[in-house]
Amino acid sequence: MKRMLILVMAALVLVLAACGSKEASNSEGSKEAGEKADLQLVNEGKLTFAMSGVYPPLNFKKDGQLTGFDVEIGAEIAKRIGLESNPVTNPWETIIQGLKAKKYDAIIGSMTATEERDKQVDFTNPYYLSGAQIFVAEGNTDILSKEDLKGKTIGVIQASTWKDMAEGLSDKVKGYPLDVNALQDLALGRIDAVITDKIVGVSAKNEGGLKIKAIGDLLNEDRVSVAVNEGNTELANKINEAIQSMIDDGTYEKISMKWFNENIMKK
Repeated sequence: MKRMLILVMAALVLVLAACGSKEASNSEGSKEAGEKADLQLVNEGKLTFAMSGVYPPLNFKKDGQLTGFDVEIGAEIAKRIGLESNPVTNPWETIIQGLKAKKYDAIIGSMTATEERDKQVDFTNPYYLSGAQIFVAEGNTDILSKEDLKGKTIGVIQASTWKDMAEGLSDKVKGYPLDVNALQDLALGRIDAVITDKIVGVSAKNEGGLKIKAIGDLLNEDRVSVAVNEGNTELANKINEAIQSMIDDGTYEKISMKWFNENIMKK
């Protein structure tokens, strides 16, 4: 009888433990489902994010597939949130309208967070920094900072804000139709320096093989961020957490080095 009582008590403990485990599991599942619901996703279980798809090496198509730095960053963000990565393209001129129309959850397409855009969308913390950068020929040891540009010939895109910056640093400014034209002349020694977007110059050096280098600090700073719909705070917070964890564990630098041979989060 005593043995029978012990067996009954043991069985009861096992049943209660199983119920408790099931309830905890259901509770955790409900919590996770609730958190996903708060993200206000366009497609359940997926992070759908947009880009132009025509901006290599940041985002472009290769063999019919979207690839590039933005695509890999977006995929890593999605994974860390617990979602499937779903990159899509949209023409740049209507990309904010597409977000507001809920065609996608976010824009991860090298969009600079500006005051004007911030009136329409919410931005996360930056996932890379860019801005106006001075480039000189690889072997140039005379120009080390913007103060050394006085009297030097600076190449810039015509009718750009960089032209205004250059004119404030030198009385010899040469306009070009495209950044690449100015950078090619720089590598050939035809001009002394070029002011252009940091990422454009770095890409011309790494992808185009131009023998140029960046010098000095950025002349201005562009904080390139993820855009989400206004009020989607939960998604913005999750993206911020994902970006920070990528930086902390070295994954961000690994992706950046792959595409740019440097950490583009650093100034």
